[in-house]
Amino acid sequence: MTEHQPRSLAIPVDGAGSVSALLIVPSRPRACFVFAHGAGAGMTHAFMQQMAEALAAHGIATLRFQFPYMEKASKRPDPPALAQATVRAAVAEAARLCPGIPLIAGGKSFGGRMTSQAQSLQPLPDVVGLAFVGFPLHPAGKPSAARADHLDAIEVPMLFLQGTRDKLAEMELLEPVVKRLGRRATLHCIAQADHAFHVSARSGRDDRPVMAELAQAFASWLDAAGV
Repeated sequence: MTEHQPRSLAIPVDGAGSVSALLIVPSRPRACFVFAHGAGAGMTHAFMQQMAEALAAHGIATLRFQFPYMEKASKRPDPPALAQATVRAAVAEAARLCPGIPLIAGGKSFGGRMTSQAQSLQPLPDVVGLAFVGFPLHPAGKPSAARADHLDAIEVPMLFLQGTRDKLAEMELLEPVVKRLGRRATLHCIAQADHAFHVSARSGRDDRPVMAELAQAFASWLDAAGV
């Protein structure tokens, strides 16, 4: 049994009924992370659960939620407009459930990109920063930085947690993007980690210390931002 048991919720989304969500709130939370899942696995995936627990140990609440397509067990991700509407609904629910607590929005891969697109089009209410857990800068084998163009319109601080072996974000492309964004962006690299944040055996580490590093980097970023 985990120390922080999630609370099950349903979040209404305009035009899509409602989606399931899981809320973890540690005692005296310093922030709440509205934590969207990646394209291929939902909010209950082991990585999502483990990261939520690791963040809770640092006093960071999490609201995980399903995108409508995942709720329907479909393999095809929602159109951007619907995905972004779902992000907005989840942010609004987090603000309602965690009043007075700073909100960070973002997520794993696809979820983080849908969140950043939503923020670039119209700032998410009460959100003071974005955190990307493996930003999908380009499809595997098709290096490009075009997916980062919309980030220039975002004014809140952004955290990029990236593996150095991530085939969806070649470092030689991601690093110039972060540099271009200036003081708004922070990049924390996980040595030898891939897009799923698995590390190679030659690194001498397993997934557990990687998860601890991800959570610590998130908490340190909040410290630097004064959250």
